[in-house]
Amino acid sequence: MRPDAARSLPLTDELSVVFARMSGLLLSRETTESLLPLTTSLASEVIAGAAAAGVTLTGPRGERVTEAATDPRVERADSLQYELDEGPCLTAWKTRSVVRVDDLTTEARWPRWAGVAAQSGWRAALSAPLVAGDACLGAMKVYADQAGVYDARSERLLTLFAAQVAVMVSNMQTYEASRRSSELLKTALRDRDLVSQAKGVIIGARGVNEDAAFALLVSTGRRLNRSVRDIARDIVDSAPKRRR
Repeated sequence: MRPDAARSLPLTDELSVVFARMSGLLLSRETTESLLPLTTSLASEVIAGAAAAGVTLTGPRGERVTEAATDPRVERADSLQYELDEGPCLTAWKTRSVVRVDDLTTEARWPRWAGVAAQSGWRAALSAPLVAGDACLGAMKVYADQAGVYDARSERLLTLFAAQVAVMVSNMQTYEASRRSSELLKTALRDRDLVSQAKGVIIGARGVNEDAAFALLVSTGRRLNRSVRDIARDIVDSAPKRRR
C-alpha cells in the first residue's frame, strides 16, 4: 500500500487492511527472526511519510538489539542510541509511550544522537513501545527523510500497529520458550533412562543396591571431572550386550 493510499482511508479501514495482512504471519513463520522483517516492511509501507522501519528487542545477553530494519541507516541510527543510551526509540521503550521527533536538525532532547542521525539523512522519527500484557518487549520505529511528516494520526496508527506486533512477538517468544522447555524435558528423560541403565549394570556387576550404584556414578564423575550422564553412557556402552 502506498503512503498516499493509506492516508486516503479512514483510520479504522486503514487498520483493518494492515491487520488483515498481518494475521497470516504467525501461520507462515515459525520464529521472530523471520517474522520481524515482514512486519517492519509492512510498517514502512503503511505509515504515511515513512522511508524505513525497524524493531528493537532485548538480545540474548540482555543487550538492546535491532532485530529487523528495512534500511541500513536504521541500524546505524539505532546503534548510536544504544551507544549513547539516548534517543526516541529507547525513550519510547522506557516510558512505554509514543515518542515523535518532527525535525532532527532542531531536536534538543537528544542532541548528540539527533545531530549524527541527521547527518545520515534522517529528518523525522516516530517510535512506539511493544507492550504485551505487563511486559514491554522493545520498541518499533519509523524514520522519514523529510521533516514534519508525522502527526497524531501517525502516532495512533503506529501505536496500534506496534500493539499487534507486540502480541505476535510475545506469542512467538512463548512458543519458542515452550519448545526449548520441551526439548530440555526430552533430554532430561533420556538422561534419566541412561542413568537408570547404568545403575542396572553396576548393580548386576557389583551386587550393590540402587543408592550405592548411583553414589558410585556421582563419585566417578567428580573424580574424573565429568558429568554423571557421560559416566553413565560409558558404562552402558561398555557393558556386555545380551545375545538374543
